[in-house]
Amino acid sequence: MRKKLKILIIRLSSIGDIILTTPIIRCLKQQINADIDFLTKKNFENLLKSNPNITQIFGLSENKKELLDLLKSKKYDFIIDLQNNLRSFKIRFAIGVKSYVYSKNNFKRYLLIQFGYDLLNNHVVDRYFKTIKKLQIKNDKKGIDYFVRNNTSIEFDTNQDYLVWCIGGTHETKKLSFIQISDVLSHLNLTVILIGSSEDMELSQKIIQNTDSKTVYNFCGKTSIEQSAYLLKKSQLVLTNDTGMMHIASAFNSPIISFWGCTKPSLGFYPYLPKKESRNIITSATKKPCSKHGKYCRYNNHGCIKEINYEKIYNTIKEVLK
Repeated sequence: MRKKLKILIIRLSSIGDIILTTPIIRCLKQQINADIDFLTKKNFENLLKSNPNITQIFGLSENKKELLDLLKSKKYDFIIDLQNNLRSFKIRFAIGVKSYVYSKNNFKRYLLIQFGYDLLNNHVVDRYFKTIKKLQIKNDKKGIDYFVRNNTSIEFDTNQDYLVWCIGGTHETKKLSFIQISDVLSHLNLTVILIGSSEDMELSQKIIQNTDSKTVYNFCGKTSIEQSAYLLKKSQLVLTNDTGMMHIASAFNSPIISFWGCTKPSLGFYPYLPKKESRNIITSATKKPCSKHGKYCRYNNHGCIKEINYEKIYNTIKEVLK
């Protein structure tokens, strides 16, 4: 009888990148029935805790030696490194088994950002699958997995029609402004929930102060990722910047409208095979990404995403909700 394979997948950060590994996890589990362990940063462990395709999740923290000793004792058949940085290299080297390593396509990405030449022309999930091509694992095209726990609850009536607006972003240059959002909300006669981290509290308060709508609820800094996912799952529509929440939303049956400025869908991080309709609203300032992660903008210190007209957003919402 053939021995059951033991595989370690490494993806240390961030929320969106970790969520985008779920098609790989599912296809490995279903096609070769391996035991799959997952290594990520300690603060991201809960993202995959409910995933039934994972045997064990390990969180990287300060005590690296103890963790490495534990990983060595697992006697993995091979490692799939979807992070590919110095830290993941050191981990692979310490464990000392065969590895399959994700290619970041740095030169192609450079050509796209600097000159607008798109030689990538695919999604990062497809690049993940290319990493394990030699294992003959095929993409089942079933998209993203996110498993919301059955006992997840929140103090809001999710049986009503409502929209979720993810207002956050890793950098200011990736966020719509409070003016853009409040202008849209003032024209919508709909219930809208604002979600984001505690760092987005000031932005959310400005949005509410500057909108005429009385049906906007501020949940920024008040929900866990699990509770936010629950709200996304039950929503009528998700509006989002280029964030990890956008990728979680693509696992559910809500349409998605996403906003793009310094990053662009051409970098390969747009909603992957969403279950429902997905619309990308892209700034007209430039067709090229301004920077790799959206930290810098060529056209506006606050980000060229701020040049997206609120009427464009409003009209797209009305079209999608028809």
